[in-house]
Amino acid sequence: MKQLFEEMKQILEQGDDLVLVTVIAGSGSTPRGAGARMIVRKDGTTMGTIGGGAVEYQAGRMALDVLESKSSFSKGFKLVKGQVADLGMICGGDVVVYFQYVSPDNQDFLAICEEGIQACERDEDSWIITDITDETAWAVGLYSESRGFAGITVEGDIEPLTQAKAVQTSVSGRKYYSEPLQRAGTVYVFGGGHVAQELVPVIAHVGFKCVVYDDRPEFANSRLFPDAVNTIVGDFTSVFDKVTIREQDYVVIMTRGHQCDYDVQKQVLKTPAHYIGVMGSRQKLMTLAGKLKAEGFTDQDIERFYSPIGLAILAETPAEIAISVAGELIMVRARREGRTK
Repeated sequence: MKQLFEEMKQILEQGDDLVLVTVIAGSGSTPRGAGARMIVRKDGTTMGTIGGGAVEYQAGRMALDVLESKSSFSKGFKLVKGQVADLGMICGGDVVVYFQYVSPDNQDFLAICEEGIQACERDEDSWIITDITDETAWAVGLYSESRGFAGITVEGDIEPLTQAKAVQTSVSGRKYYSEPLQRAGTVYVFGGGHVAQELVPVIAHVGFKCVVYDDRPEFANSRLFPDAVNTIVGDFTSVFDKVTIREQDYVVIMTRGHQCDYDVQKQVLKTPAHYIGVMGSRQKLMTLAGKLKAEGFTDQDIERFYSPIGLAILAETPAEIAISVAGELIMVRARREGRTK
């Protein structure tokens, strides 16, 4: 989403208008595709996607008409057999798409783009909230705990709007569409070896913020990990001198040796980390578990580990292992967000 905000900001600052196309709902409960967005420029080129296929093609053509009429509206599409798979959404039914015309003179929207870019860079939960009470004059805003509302203000209890997935609901007599913009949580990768070098670009691409920690400067630097938000050189026996691990964070342990893994394990078990994955063979992990129990950790503590780390896809190479770990992180994040399908 950050790239979309940056692109819209650039287009508007160049003096051009655009159409922001957003999937806002489908038949039944809000579908997986809710929140999918694409920008349509005046030359017909696009950025982003609402799922591809026939619906995206039709929406792109309609967006060009929106640029001519300079009006905003929502449009329902009935999905026939074949289009459902194209859109990657629900099993049959309808999908609702909102076409939002944005003029370069719209300084409020330009300010929202800037705030959206900053929100994506902050490690805290934030939401895009759209007032859809008036179909022809929707107002878009952002909400985060540290900065409150930007762009719009919602009167009343906002809890229904700050859910883990996209929702449409009413608050104080007005109708809103809300979706998470940024979900807090950092992946701390302990060990900057071959698997970490394959893993970080993959999980950064799917929206995880990554911090790489190693006790060797040559394995913890921004040149080796340009996709990490931070790289830390520190002692594995005292990680809390450099990092604070919270309930929303993820820990991946793949250091250069058993002792370093063990040093990290016994520290992160004392944190509320949402996920702790440990790379290694079953024999190695059993040995480490025995050492942890000897220090007073319980079976319940040990069960917090995802080990061996990653989904069971028979991965062997560093790149394959990285894909299996990325898949597991995506699965754990989806469950945290309440996704069930």
